[in-house]
Amino acid sequence: MSMQDAERRRSIPRRVVGGLQQPLPPLTVPAPPGRPAPAARHAAVRDRAGRRLYAIDGIRLLAALMVAVHHYAGTNRVDRPGNRIWDRPVSDIMPTVFRFASYGWIGVEIFFVISGFVICMSCWGRTPRQFFTSRVIRLYPAYWFAIVFTTAVLIALPGVWDRLRTRDVLLNFTMLQSGSGVMNVDGVYWTLWSELRFYLLFLVVVWSGLTYRKVVVFCCVWGAAAMLAPIAKLPLLALVANPEGAWYFIAGLSLYLMHRFGQDLLLWGILAMAWLMGQRELGIRIDEVEHVSGWRGSVAIFTVFLLAMVAIALGATDRVRWKWLVTAGALTYPLYLMHYAAGTAVINRLRDTMDARLLVVSVIAGFMLLSWLVHRFVERPVARLLKRGLDTSFARLRNASA
Repeated sequence: MSMQDAERRRSIPRRVVGGLQQPLPPLTVPAPPGRPAPAARHAAVRDRAGRRLYAIDGIRLLAALMVAVHHYAGTNRVDRPGNRIWDRPVSDIMPTVFRFASYGWIGVEIFFVISGFVICMSCWGRTPRQFFTSRVIRLYPAYWFAIVFTTAVLIALPGVWDRLRTRDVLLNFTMLQSGSGVMNVDGVYWTLWSELRFYLLFLVVVWSGLTYRKVVVFCCVWGAAAMLAPIAKLPLLALVANPEGAWYFIAGLSLYLMHRFGQDLLLWGILAMAWLMGQRELGIRIDEVEHVSGWRGSVAIFTVFLLAMVAIALGATDRVRWKWLVTAGALTYPLYLMHYAAGTAVINRLRDTMDARLLVVSVIAGFMLLSWLVHRFVERPVARLLKRGLDTSFARLRNASA
């Protein structure tokens, strides 16, 4: 290699991924007058890529609270006369709360977008084994506890929800019950089935080695499959493509690419397509499931959230480093898993003892405290044990193969 070639190789911008230096995607577009050159802008992005995004932790907790308030005071179920939770329409009990809570279901779509962003961020530069281990220790400890807790509450406080057969409860511990046509212990677990399918699809990209180009191609191919699945009427394609949730995950992936590599027209195009397809899915969910909120309001809330995520991706919130947001983010998953069936059973027993609004706030506060306890005394220690066991198992597998 000539000295000129060696000098040129040293001058290529590089990032550290998994301990190895890799060149960044080349940018040849000249910078407009008065703006920093592309290389300078991407250097700033790379600096941000290694930091914790505290603002996302805050949005995650906000989304979880939206879903909880919706389930307690904003669903079509709780607004029916003689419902098992409040015994009369919640819109008669607290009309203002119901008006706002009826839009809280959008928190689920927000979770999906954040999941696309965070999964891409957390597994960049990791091996498939590391990706698998990180998902297991993140998802299962709190989930296992939630199954036991919810089942115990439904036994102690019957009358609101029908309890599953023991064999179905046991199958829930796999998190694969939806694939077997078995009911969830708690209705909110349906989102985990969408998450698992996303992880399996993205594992293919992780296995091949994450790059900007591969994630972009993945977004385009997955989006095309999700678009074709409803009209193709092929159950397997619909199962894999997950058209109900795909575009939200794709939006999160495109936002992370903006965060890591900087914005460009292609990423804005993917995000715009995700918004257009997402607003359609919002309308379908309103018509077929929710029946309580308007399309315009739902799209407005979703749009504001996406704009907030764009601001995070482009670094507008980099100065937000409040430590309490880390705890807020840690509460989100246990809170989501435990609040619905158990919380509505508690409301059923306490609805005549205090003001309905105070009851909703008290139940949510109680579950937030329980979520912290679960995170501190269940998630952390069990995750450490699982990680140690999985690392040992994969090491033995590697040695046996050798």
